[in-house]
Amino acid sequence: MTFKELYQSLEKNGLYVFSAGDVRSFYRNESGANLKRSILRWKNRGWLYTLKRGLYELTYPKDFTIPDMYIANKLYSPSYISLETALSYYSIIPEVSMAVTSITTKSTRRFKNKHGLFIYHAIQTKAFTGYYVEKNGSFNILIAEPEKALIDYLYFRAHRNKQFNPAEERLDRGIIARLNRKKLKKYASLYNINQKELYAYL
Repeated sequence: MTFKELYQSLEKNGLYVFSAGDVRSFYRNESGANLKRSILRWKNRGWLYTLKRGLYELTYPKDFTIPDMYIANKLYSPSYISLETALSYYSIIPEVSMAVTSITTKSTRRFKNKHGLFIYHAIQTKAFTGYYVEKNGSFNILIAEPEKALIDYLYFRAHRNKQFNPAEERLDRGIIARLNRKKLKKYASLYNINQKELYAYL
């Protein structure tokens, strides 16, 4: 297996972020030890970058400009973009999130690499819904709908934090007023947030 062969296989399948398992699926006749040595050699040459143990980013022969939100999806799965990152994306909050924030059904985790900090908040499986696929060039990103991103945010910031003060939150009330009220109620019910609490938060 040569790097050119690997690159061609990855590009053909759109795998600019890939796992060791992806490489093994392309080259089933290669020994695990040989694949491991090859990956290490290409990392040392700067052709691959380790995002976390067993997960790599293709960095050669060109800059692929992989979106951070796509990397977040791949770093820890299942997950979708939500909370501050999604609210900033929809201009519901003015700040650009310092970390890429996601929701997962797995344990709460943090990862840090050259792209920055990635934070994952754990929820129950029943609440893992309300997201869709957003196209960013050739990358498919799982991101919460604006209504779900807001409810996720209120759950962690308000429902679980009794010191929450809506007046101090920099939420764009104009945009919130245009959100789908039925969706807000439906997603709020997944966290046992009743209608009275919901409108008190907003």
